[in-house]
Amino acid sequence: MGTTGNGSAGTALLSTPLTTDANGAFSVASGYDCPATTSQLFVVVRGGQVGKAASNPAIALAAPLGECSQVGASAQFVVNEVSTGATAWGLSQFLSAGGDAGATVSNAQGLKNAVATVANLVNLTTGASPGAAYPANGTSPAAKINSLANLLNSCSAAASGCASLFAATTPAGGAAPENILDAALNLVRNPGSNVAALYAQAAANPVFQPALSSAPSDWTLFVNYTGGGMSSPSGVGIDGSGNVWVASYFSAVSEFSPVGAPVYPSGITSGGLLQSYGLAVDGQENVWVPNEGSVSVNSNLGSVTVLNSSGQLVSGATGFTAGGLNYPVAVAIDPSNGDAWVVNYGDSSVTLLSSTGQPLSGAKGYASGQLAFPVAIAVDANHNAWVANNSGANVTKVSADGSQVTNYACCESAGGLAIDQRGYVWVANFFGDSISLMTSDGSVISSGYSDNKASIYHPQGIAVDGSGTVWVANFLGNSITELAGSQAGKPGQILSPTAGYGKDASLLKAYALAIDASGNIWVTNFGNDTLTEVIGLAAPVKTPQLGPVQSP
Repeated sequence: MGTTGNGSAGTALLSTPLTTDANGAFSVASGYDCPATTSQLFVVVRGGQVGKAASNPAIALAAPLGECSQVGASAQFVVNEVSTGATAWGLSQFLSAGGDAGATVSNAQGLKNAVATVANLVNLTTGASPGAAYPANGTSPAAKINSLANLLNSCSAAASGCASLFAATTPAGGAAPENILDAALNLVRNPGSNVAALYAQAAANPVFQPALSSAPSDWTLFVNYTGGGMSSPSGVGIDGSGNVWVASYFSAVSEFSPVGAPVYPSGITSGGLLQSYGLAVDGQENVWVPNEGSVSVNSNLGSVTVLNSSGQLVSGATGFTAGGLNYPVAVAIDPSNGDAWVVNYGDSSVTLLSSTGQPLSGAKGYASGQLAFPVAIAVDANHNAWVANNSGANVTKVSADGSQVTNYACCESAGGLAIDQRGYVWVANFFGDSISLMTSDGSVISSGYSDNKASIYHPQGIAVDGSGTVWVANFLGNSITELAGSQAGKPGQILSPTAGYGKDASLLKAYALAIDASGNIWVTNFGNDTLTEVIGLAAPVKTPQLGPVQSP
């Protein structure tokens, strides 16, 4: 695969393309050299004919095979419509039209994890879904993958079936696809378009089973994970390896691998964890969790638990308790120095802790009459903390030394907050059922993008992806909403379907979301103790995310 950017052309390892036999089989002779042992191998099969059908130039099937050093001489793979559908979802952010796949040099980990995701979705040895090592705690997405495979097969088996597929997967204002792989990629990147028509074509060609028995709400691919000790999961963050860390209200922290397997079957429960809503990962891969309650320390007013990347306590048996912590509910890390900003809901203040847990904001934190039941926080590139106030109509900016506290009237009962690449501030208005947008100096661009609760209904979690697009988890809408970013011609334009994405994903009280370096969106469901992965829907993000979002 390529190394000069997302969708960049890779290095051809064979001097001439191979031709299959009459049964579609082919073998690769030894002697080719990989650019590096960690290079990801990617196979695209083009053209040919199926059975006695005429030659079909629209055929383009694909599969990633993994790292070059891990592919042995006797390895066997099946490249078919199932592998192609799984590839389109798992590598969505790393593919370009025509069948090239690649990433930036700085995001080799994101590409590696995306390839592992494909291997989870499809068994590349048999060409069937799911993969051989699919985690037992995840719901199987095989039915939706097989439905997409049936849709693609309607074109590969007979060129006459391609016209309707290509017409239904042509993006608005874009060019029609010319092959099956590009059609699959268009569908995955525009999952809310022509859903019924595409399902009907797939259902009429039931080659791969089990398949969907009715049309989905959209073509997003999701997996719900259980276990790991989750109990009313709330805050979520991604570390530099792509592991997903989840805080739970009921005294647990969970860690999941990049493909959803729990690292600790029962979670981590020590270190003073109690009534936790927030979570952040710092630049040293430490995990910070504010605890709204505490037992026998800090007058039962809460603490902050810090774990290292191995799950070991950094903050002692009861967590950090100094600095005026008072029912702390959210935390954010400064991108430059690693200091941790903590929101105190109990007395409407914020506490600034050093990377080692020492209070930098005095014995009582930074208190101000301008803060009103704060619930979320983000840090900009200038060390300022932006605080979402759940009471009232304001967001507050606090300087690093606490000397400047500024309120901006912008919002309505804010619940979540995120800062994009331009320093613009996005606010999820929990009771306002809308999303506000401000510039970095606090100028209000919109006091609320709304769709009258069609999808934006008590928005709680909010995140910006690597392209600046905004993603919102709706606590009561049980869906995800996509909005155009601040750089777009129409900032705040709702890009997702009327009801949002994921209406059939069993989201329940979606609390927080985080985007990884592969472009997957991870959503905590406070209402049913699950973690939902929406595969390949967003532009990759550098993790851990520190300050304004960055591309990896």
